[in-house]
Amino acid sequence: MALKSIKIGRMVAATVLMALMLPLAASAADHGDIIGDWSGVVSFSGMELRIIFHITGGGDGTLTATMDSPDQGAAGISASGVSFDGDSLIIEVASARAGYYGTYDRDSLFVDGEWRQAGFSIPLRIIKGEDIKPPARPQEPERPLPYPEEEVEFENTEAGITLAGTLTMPEEEGPFPAVVLISGSGQQDRDETLLGHKPFFVLADHLTRNGIAVLRYDDRGTGESGGVYGTATTSDFAVDTRTAFDYLKTRKEINGAMTGLIGHSEGGIIAAMVAAESNEIDFIIMLAGPGLKGSEILLTQNLALLEMQGASPDVIKTRKEQLEQEYRILAEGRDREETREMIISVSTPFIERYSAEEIETFGFSEDAVKKRAEMLTGTWLWFFMEYDPASALRTVKCPVLAMIGSLDIQVDPGRNLPAIESALREAGNEDFRTVEMTGLNHLFQTAETGSPVEYARIEETMSPVALEMVSGWILSLQTGGK
Repeated sequence: MALKSIKIGRMVAATVLMALMLPLAASAADHGDIIGDWSGVVSFSGMELRIIFHITGGGDGTLTATMDSPDQGAAGISASGVSFDGDSLIIEVASARAGYYGTYDRDSLFVDGEWRQAGFSIPLRIIKGEDIKPPARPQEPERPLPYPEEEVEFENTEAGITLAGTLTMPEEEGPFPAVVLISGSGQQDRDETLLGHKPFFVLADHLTRNGIAVLRYDDRGTGESGGVYGTATTSDFAVDTRTAFDYLKTRKEINGAMTGLIGHSEGGIIAAMVAAESNEIDFIIMLAGPGLKGSEILLTQNLALLEMQGASPDVIKTRKEQLEQEYRILAEGRDREETREMIISVSTPFIERYSAEEIETFGFSEDAVKKRAEMLTGTWLWFFMEYDPASALRTVKCPVLAMIGSLDIQVDPGRNLPAIESALREAGNEDFRTVEMTGLNHLFQTAETGSPVEYARIEETMSPVALEMVSGWILSLQTGGK
């Protein structure tokens, strides 16, 4: 399933998460008492996911089902096969090679069973009629908004694509300071919609109400934007951002001397890349933007998630050795097929060093090795793994604000903030600030552990403290403050 484990994301810890976001659909033989809403909680590695099955019957004796995963912001997912014989319930997910297999207890109105996928068998009891509501999103603005909102398009002539977005401007008379919002890794719409949250909608609303114009746009190949997302790298996305910035500067309502970039996660890298190549960027804000090479980011992420899931020090040490060997192969610059095969070859023997329980708990299977080799040699990730943000930051001269949450396990503040600061000092940049935001996670939510599993459950989309720091810093630049 799709969390942007890293938002540079692209990795939420268990294959169960992936299954819950894949399409389902269905048919069956006997309705019985199974028609209705059924809910339960999947627990694994110290984490929990709430799921709901909605089972309905047709006049021809067939069953259909949809599924919700409130903790992942997913609803109405269709099913691939539903059968019920009066006792046994099966809900299949063919596209994920997964399914729910349970036995119905007529007297107690529950089904005891298992969620099965990729070698995992996780107990799951579902109960009829239980109501699990998706978390509220109290910060999400409601329309009509108290300021102008305009749908815009602009051309990336280098890529030959049209990008689409939303420009919001304060009600009062301009010109206004302005920003372009740059999303993190993974295919994002203009609101950076993730797990029921719309962080960029909330951020844009806050900034606009505070006198700052905001342009946010759909990633290429997403929403109303043209192009193909899957073949693009971070460098390609930087061209998109520069195009958005250039468009913003053409607007007469915008203060051309106070126009900057705000990037979240991978977007922070992109902001630095664009600012390194142009003296027209007046400031940048890196929200959980990495200061380290992608391979270091991904290694730290993997190990942090394992620790959070209760892995032993020996497992973490072995996994670290395994991943480091994979990443070294990736850095050697062979062609994709040879690199893929070498990663599989070097990692497969590690499976024997894990116990059967560890393999099942943490997904250290042969199939997982092959999938990771495929992922690592993909266009985007291969570029990201080898790119060092310091190479851009060492030439950034404009004011910089870099913020990372203290509970961010995707971009570790203890290692990335010093790396950003060191690179900016090397650039001779004297106008920057690095801040570790106490108690906030990768999305800048107030969190308990920082685990990606919490993202959807937390009602807060973005901490008011973080929002105020962003707007306050921009406005301080306008008035000559630091």
